[in-house]
Amino acid sequence: MGSELTGSFQLMKSMNRALILNTIRSEGPISRADIAKTTKLTPPTVTNIVGELLKTGLIKESDTGVSKGGRRPIMLTVNWPSRNVIGVDIGVNKIRVVLTDLNANILYKTVAKMPVPVTEEKLLETLKKSIHRLITQSGADKERLIGIGVGMHGMVDSEQGVSLYAPSWNLKNVAVKEELEGEFLLPVKAENDAKTLALGERWFGQGKDTENLVCINVGMGIGAGIILNNHIYRGNDHIAGEIGHMVIDVDGPKCSCGNYGCFQTLSGGSALRDYVLKEIALGRETILSDRIEKNPESVDGKAIYECAKAGDALALEAFSKTGSFLGIGLLNLLHLINPPLVVIGGGVSRAGDLILEPVRKIIKLRGLTETVKATKIVESGLGENGTVIGAATLILADLFASNNS
Repeated sequence: MGSELTGSFQLMKSMNRALILNTIRSEGPISRADIAKTTKLTPPTVTNIVGELLKTGLIKESDTGVSKGGRRPIMLTVNWPSRNVIGVDIGVNKIRVVLTDLNANILYKTVAKMPVPVTEEKLLETLKKSIHRLITQSGADKERLIGIGVGMHGMVDSEQGVSLYAPSWNLKNVAVKEELEGEFLLPVKAENDAKTLALGERWFGQGKDTENLVCINVGMGIGAGIILNNHIYRGNDHIAGEIGHMVIDVDGPKCSCGNYGCFQTLSGGSALRDYVLKEIALGRETILSDRIEKNPESVDGKAIYECAKAGDALALEAFSKTGSFLGIGLLNLLHLINPPLVVIGGGVSRAGDLILEPVRKIIKLRGLTETVKATKIVESGLGENGTVIGAATLILADLFASNNS
């Protein structure tokens, strides 16, 4: 009986500690008295836990606040530089690794090319070497490192930290968490890249003011991260958000999954390029033709974007067509989940309004209600660092024990 009471007390203390720490994170600078009012904890409880947090260095006292009749209160803030987190973005072609502080500010970054061909052994070896290089080159204090967060494409069991299936490399059941924890002796969390991006946007990007959002990651494939009531929605077996394989045109091109007309075949990064190359082969005039003659591989999303900005009719048409298909797929998602905010990230999103305006046009034209038609659709606020910041946020969400994970 005594051990049960002790365990319950420790659990309650831990929950109160997390509540206070997250209140300081979200509301700081804040006084002890205002923490008690906000959390509804007793002043002695707040005083004791704040004292413990001050000793750890996780929080610090800042300037005094405005007096409400007595002594001016001492304000508290998170000591952002006191700890560091490692965030990892395992992309199809490269691995990005960053070192951040407790506010997800990137302090150091390294990039490594993915080995070819990608095998489980080579993937893990490259991953470990990249993290070791970051720690060495950044001069990170290992005593201040609190964890490693990993975002990667494909289906990921976030509870076990296992990559269930990475389709670009045809790898299955890669034990990312186990391998990295054994190598670095730090807590590790792994998650799908679109879900990771959504978490990063919720904490540090476009979604800071909402508890519900959908984040679409548009690269070579398409995935979605769904935040419902401040939680990542993962589904029954971790594949919630795999919208790239929704069929939106039964007579469309064949997808890598074997089906025809999948969402990503019509509006992913490769769809933009494929459309341009097909039209050029049919004789369309475009300033992209010079690139084709010199180096066909140079015709990528960036090149098409540059030509569109220069007024090239084919490039503009390609963005319009791709954006319209993106809007159709997104409309299905809006009618299913009905979020107030959609954030579009990934390489294609960097085209800005060239891709977003056709999306918004479809939504306004075909949405079932005026509210759906007015759904806020924005470009990622985190840019190319979105997934890697989201990966770091996996650890930060755990530290602050917020409801945002």
